[in-house]
Amino acid sequence: MAVPKKKTSNQKRNQRRATWNRKAHFAAQRAMSLGKAVLSGRAQGFHYPIDNVEEEEKEDS
Repeated sequence: MAVPKKKTSNQKRNQRRATWNRKAHFAAQRAMSLGKAVLSGRAQGFHYPIDNVEEEEKEDS
């Protein structure tokens, strides 16, 4: 069974954890920004059929 030869230092462990947390933080920021853009109607890279469903319901009435 393979065993590491030396213990990883606390500094290295904290550095890796900080990098992981930073990546997660930026991903959460991007997701929140994208969600806000979609809800406010500013998103231009999306096509989703929300308006089509509402128009069909109005035509049926």
